[in-house]
Amino acid sequence: MLILAGGSALMTRKLSPSIHISRWQSFLEILVTFFLKQFEEVGLRNPARYLPYLATLFLFIAIANLCTVIPGYEPPTGSLSTTAALALSVFIAVPLYGIIERGLGDYLQSYLKPTVIMLPFNIISELSRTLALAVRLFGNMMSGAMIIAILLTIAPLVFPVLMSILGLLTGMVQAYIFTIQATVYIAAVTRTKSEEAV
Repeated sequence: MLILAGGSALMTRKLSPSIHISRWQSFLEILVTFFLKQFEEVGLRNPARYLPYLATLFLFIAIANLCTVIPGYEPPTGSLSTTAALALSVFIAVPLYGIIERGLGDYLQSYLKPTVIMLPFNIISELSRTLALAVRLFGNMMSGAMIIAILLTIAPLVFPVLMSILGLLTGMVQAYIFTIQATVYIAAVTRTKSEEAV
């Protein structure tokens, strides 16, 4: 969190609203545009509204996973308590965004669709996807760390370097997948009646 807070303060202190911008600001704008386009393709109507939350999720998971190159560093995403906290934040954010976008009554009615009989199944679906988010991220990150530890004992010079590079790639992919899944859930609950009818 310190790296994220300090890094964002350093990166954004010299942003300019003028036409002439630095290369760094240009890179940041490309990154933001990439996120917005990805979220829009998933189905969010107004992706800029959700960008702070979703991009923060991605950056936290990505930075936590990238720090595995530091010797002795244990990624927080390799702990079930961290992944459960991230999944719980999605579990809270999804209905909040749904209520803000559609109103409380319309959001609660979505649990009764297509029929009232589906109410318990829709509630179970909400809980199970939260559990799935937490366990999937935890399992993928923990297994990567365990494989590196095993290969370190077998061939201490060759395999760990290759596995660390693969681990970095896997970490970035997991951050992307987690964020896109959260985006899909938010997009699903923020659809209005007119959009659902299409």
